[in-house]
Amino acid sequence: MHVGMRIPPMGREMGLEGIIQWAAENGLAAIDLPEVNAEIRAVCDNVGIRIGTVDWGAGGGVLSKDASAREEAATAMKQRIRAVAEHGSGVIFLCLAPDDRLQARAETFEVFKQSYPEIVKEAEECDVSLAIEPWPGPPPAYPNLGCTPETLRAVFEAVPSPNLGICYDPSHFARIGVDYKRVLIEFGSRVRHVHAKDTELLADGLYEFGCLGQSFGQRYGYGEGWWRYCIPGWGVVDWKWVVARLEEIGYDGPLSIELEDHRYSGSAKKNAAGILSAKRYLEDILDS
Repeated sequence: MHVGMRIPPMGREMGLEGIIQWAAENGLAAIDLPEVNAEIRAVCDNVGIRIGTVDWGAGGGVLSKDASAREEAATAMKQRIRAVAEHGSGVIFLCLAPDDRLQARAETFEVFKQSYPEIVKEAEECDVSLAIEPWPGPPPAYPNLGCTPETLRAVFEAVPSPNLGICYDPSHFARIGVDYKRVLIEFGSRVRHVHAKDTELLADGLYEFGCLGQSFGQRYGYGEGWWRYCIPGWGVVDWKWVVARLEEIGYDGPLSIELEDHRYSGSAKKNAAGILSAKRYLEDILDS
């Protein structure tokens, strides 16, 4: 295993080549990319940094009820699969998110059964893995599949291919009350990528807002008042346990820092401090 990162907000200021260079200069071993081609791959190779995942690039249209939207999105996703097979690491990061944010998960699952078998078949032919992000999606419907054991089981029963796996991110499971340890035990064979992000649960916020979240304003940029995302080491996740279990299942990819922590938001300087603090914390565990 090694420590990598998703591109933090400061990447918008630095540009793609600039943030790749920064990551390499600061000892990150891998970087997750929004897209990939021969030129981007050459930039990574020239600075000696590996590619973690490449984003799916298709959006919610893959799970739209509109057949024409699904067809267009599926075509885009197959093109992305081929590009990742040629230039990337062989892993695509995706959310099972519908274009309609109020679409019920059961409805989305019916669409999934129609749209994803052909996409996964393309991934099999190209030797590419699809890694499902467990982000539940936005309130109030939390429409995404793959954020709970219930929906993960249904997804893998419908499309059992080993080329369909998960991006294990314990922060999402922790914030919705799902035991992140049991998830890793049950679905460990499906882990294709790991996001290093944590969740702090806030007792005072839970008293104030309940699990419904805030009615007036927003306490944190990444949270719902009673919880907030944070860098590893500041939340409830036992990263020593996570790393030990990942080692046992043979995972040898990146622990990809995903910076969504209000303490390190608002400037490139803060972003950099957050990434490097998380890197030190994770490397201490890996080296222990």
